[in-house]
Amino acid sequence: MRVPAAPGEGFRRLFGRPAEGTWSAPGRVNLIGEFTDYNDGYVLPLALPYSARASASRRDDRLVKVASAQRSDRGEISVVEAQLDRLQPGASGWTSYVLGVVWALREAGAQIGGIELHLDSDVPIGAGLSSSAALECSVALALRDLYGLSLTLQELACLAQKAENEYVGVPTGIMDQTASMRCQAGHALFLDTRTLEVHQVPFDLRPAGLTLLVVNTGVKHALGNSAYADRRRDCMAAASALGVVALRDIDPEDIEVAVARLSDEVVRRRARHIISEQARVVEVVSLLNSGRPRDVGPVLTAGHRSLRDDFEVSCAELDTVVDVSVSAGAVGARMTGGGFGGSAVVLVELGAVEAVATAIAGAFANRGFAPPELFDVVASPGAARIG
Repeated sequence: MRVPAAPGEGFRRLFGRPAEGTWSAPGRVNLIGEFTDYNDGYVLPLALPYSARASASRRDDRLVKVASAQRSDRGEISVVEAQLDRLQPGASGWTSYVLGVVWALREAGAQIGGIELHLDSDVPIGAGLSSSAALECSVALALRDLYGLSLTLQELACLAQKAENEYVGVPTGIMDQTASMRCQAGHALFLDTRTLEVHQVPFDLRPAGLTLLVVNTGVKHALGNSAYADRRRDCMAAASALGVVALRDIDPEDIEVAVARLSDEVVRRRARHIISEQARVVEVVSLLNSGRPRDVGPVLTAGHRSLRDDFEVSCAELDTVVDVSVSAGAVGARMTGGGFGGSAVVLVELGAVEAVATAIAGAFANRGFAPPELFDVVASPGAARIG
């Protein structure tokens, strides 16, 4: 995985002067709690040791200049310019994630002037690890500090989500931005997406002889975007039919009675996943707080079965990772993120990592899939100024 340049180095080379500072925000992997965020439910992400970095300086005019180390033409990094007062939702392209943050802050009444931004990132793109949220949050934190804005980390996370929802047009929940902003090293973030209350849950696997592998399948199937919207509509339909604001309001102990009231078979299965996933998040939090991380494994695998069968967002590559890794000795595994490709997480004993990795690589080769990317992760800190 590529290592970003030293903080501020790319900015200085491109703009010919030092940056006023560099801010970093991590990608995230969700341990458990998939698709529960837009159902007002619980999630349990942790920050990755990979991040987006924004080196920035203020300008004395109304111009926004944005460049990315990941976007170049024949090796030359190009600078995209936009007028601060002409930013409008509906823009396309990677810069919309950045300009959307500027727009969202101004919509909230923040007094922001011109800005120059140089961006760099080692968060894998398209892997379901929130590379876009990392980018948004690094920019939001930079703008807050440079312009002395009185905004909390959670308020910045909500504005970054607003940028993605309304400016970019992607209907994501609040988990990604909150995780990027508020995670702490050595902990997973237990987030109630309705109240935005958070609890830091211990997540240090090494003393238990475990590690968490992320397996990036490297694929993203085309039906993902439309299918995401379809499932969100199914969940809203289920909540309406059951007479609740959101599916988080259904007690998991009442799951069979509740889903039996739904006449549509597809909607019934969608609801079953969300309600049961709520219970899995609570169970994993309890296990981690009790110092029993090994017992989390079967809960992860059960979550994958629910995502595969009831929510129908898995794919052949993700199912292969889960099935093969568990057969090779992993204590549990599941897909993570939006599905239809992207990544899976595998909870595995330290002594079994090589065997599991070899089994996954061999299965991918035998089935004609492109080689996956595997890396282990530790729970890392959230957004911060680094230079």
